[in-house]
Amino acid sequence: MYISQNFDAGNIEVIACEDPSDIQLNIRADNKSEFYQWFYYRLTGAKQQPCTMKILNAEGAAYPGGFENYQVFYSYDRKEWRRHPTKLHKGVLSIDFESLYDCVYFAYFTPYSMERHADLIATSLQSSRCSHRLMGQTLDGQDLDLLKISSSSNDLNKKNCWIIARQHPGESMAQWWMEGCIERLLDENNLASKSLLEKCNLFLVPNMNPDGSRRGHLRTNAAGFNLNREWALPSLANSPEVFHVKQAMHETGVDFILDVHGDETLPYCFIAGAEGLANWDSNKQAQLDFYKKTLRDSNSDFQTEQGYPPKQPGQANLTMSTAQIAHIHDCLAMTLEMPFKDTTATPDEIYGWSAERSKKLAHSCLDTLSAYLDSGLL
Repeated sequence: MYISQNFDAGNIEVIACEDPSDIQLNIRADNKSEFYQWFYYRLTGAKQQPCTMKILNAEGAAYPGGFENYQVFYSYDRKEWRRHPTKLHKGVLSIDFESLYDCVYFAYFTPYSMERHADLIATSLQSSRCSHRLMGQTLDGQDLDLLKISSSSNDLNKKNCWIIARQHPGESMAQWWMEGCIERLLDENNLASKSLLEKCNLFLVPNMNPDGSRRGHLRTNAAGFNLNREWALPSLANSPEVFHVKQAMHETGVDFILDVHGDETLPYCFIAGAEGLANWDSNKQAQLDFYKKTLRDSNSDFQTEQGYPPKQPGQANLTMSTAQIAHIHDCLAMTLEMPFKDTTATPDEIYGWSAERSKKLAHSCLDTLSAYLDSGLL
């Protein structure tokens, strides 16, 4: 038997791999950080052999509650990812599994590789609706990509709407969401997308954290910085990703921003607003309520009852993207959260919350954006 992780987004440390009934593993922490939870590895040489893989340091993960009632993803072909039960006992996460083939992959969530990201950018640019800007490089020297998707009509009369994803690289569902968003926007046979692009320009950052994504990080960039705590004073030395994106936003202006994430613990899809801003008022609350309720009515996976408790006015954390951008640009700014586990009201026994459901939620979010732009609330 052998366990490997030296590939795009791979993360695991092997403690012992001689006894199939007691394979001992640890999740590697992000570089220069104590955050860890994301894992992705391959088991070989164990075909039709009952195995028990134990993640010994699960209790010390960033969100240990995320491993309660958790089902791991596994795949033989890295295309279809199914769920499999786990056991959590005294801080150790155990996976009992018998592989049908010589190789099987396991991951915290369906991975989204940087190779797939490159394919997404290249494929998108085949559309006349899409243009690209290289905003800069990351600390590891990777490109930071910005896509603009718009129709051929005059940009001057349109709103500038921004969507960013994967500030936290282990939240790979965020880039699956973005893939669904881009596919929908570039579908020239989709009348809803055509209508939306007549009202706004979409500026998309499909991956805010390429370095963390490739390194197999949960939450930080190459230097160990949590990008969603860098928006007040980003620097080229510590957080060039935020520095470049914030500068691009300054150049275009922002009339709307959605920041797409995943939550390790809560089994819901929900939105967190910027209620903590000092100038929060009834009009801003009406904008937020309209978007959330419209999205709830259009997609059964989304709900408005559970989520993060809103902050009181004046208590906003301005180091976070939505609070900072709402503060600067006075726009509707929201964080969309999707589960690593599954939704309690609409469970899927085979796949749980999945890449495909993330993509479908993106379609609903775009339709809701279109309704918001027509609402007269801006």
